[in-house]
Order: sequence, then C-alpha cells, then structure tokens
Amino acid sequence: MDRVFAALYDRLLAPSERGWLGEERRRLVGRASGDVLEIGGGTGANLAHYGEVDRLVITEPEEPMRRQLERRTRSLGRAVVVDDAPAERLPFADSSFDTVVSTLVLCTVRDPAAALTEIGRVLRPGGRLLFLEHVRGDGRRGRLQARFTPVWRVLAGGCHLDRDTVAAIRQHFEVRELTSLQPRGALEMVVRPGVVGVAVRA
Repeated sequence: MDRVFAALYDRLLAPSERGWLGEERRRLVGRASGDVLEIGGGTGANLAHYGEVDRLVITEPEEPMRRQLERRTRSLGRAVVVDDAPAERLPFADSSFDTVVSTLVLCTVRDPAAALTEIGRVLRPGGRLLFLEHVRGDGRRGRLQARFTPVWRVLAGGCHLDRDTVAAIRQHFEVRELTSLQPRGALEMVVRPGVVGVAVRA
C-alpha cells in the first residue's frame, strides 16, 4: 500500500498544488532560513520553494517516497542531504537547526508528542517551526472525520483526519502566527480545515 500511495501521491494532490496548496507552500517555505530541517519531505513538493539557505536536510522514512524525493532533488540540482529518519527519532545534535519545516506531516507521524519533542530538541533557542497541516474540523465534521480515520489511515499513508495538531504544537512551542484555511476541492472536503503558522522554541 505504501508503494501505491507514493506512486499516486503527486497525482492526487496535483489540483491542490496548482491552487491554494502550492501558494501556501511557496509563502511558508520561502521563509526558511539558516540551517534548515524538513521532516517528512515526501516526494519533494517543497523543494522548489526554498530560497537561499545555509544548509538543507530533509528526512523521509518511507522508502518509496524517499526515492521520488531523491530524484526530484537531483533534477533541481539542489544541495540537499536526504535522511531516512522518522520525526520521532532525529539523528541530529541538540540545537543544530534554525528552522524546521513540517507540511502535511504531523497528521501521519506515529507519535506527534515525540516528534514535536525532537523538533524542539534540534532547534536552536529562538528557532522556528514553520507548519502547514490539516486538522480536525468542528462539530459534525470532526465527528465524521473521527469515524472515517481508521479507513483513511489505510488508504492515505497513515494520515489521521482527526488530530488536534495545533493543540499538540502549543504544548511544545509558542505559536506566533496562525491562519486557518478552508480550501475547496474534492480532497479538501475530507481533510479540511487546514492551518498554516509559525511557532518558536521557547
């Protein structure tokens, strides 16, 4: 299933990438600076949006996704270190990055608290977490997402529709910027709402 999901991933997200998602990536990822770590880089959708940074490291634990990421890295000619580490066990020294980027990742990690603890550990004091995620909806939408999540996880690479990701981030970081997104589209009818924001290591 992981190989099938990886093979279809870019096609499934293509309409969103041509619209709101690509634009949100461009605005958010373009703010990364210094030594940058991206967790769960997937097929490399963020690569084209990075500006000049001192160092770029991207982790992707799923081998089918990582192969596509490495191909895209070569095609763009970017100097990128690709690592297979999961977000919950980052093989980097304490305080070694200025920016961590997470886009559509915290819905899939097995242990969000452990992943956020690791992100905080590898960020330098005052370092920033730039995040673009989808979160559980309110009311009836949220209840439906919770009921559908066991099936969705199987179909969508472990994605949880019903995670309160912002609350999890607030337990580890100071959220400085936060914008709610209500994108329209076939896929978005399932995963809406989204959030984009900036959090700072205390």
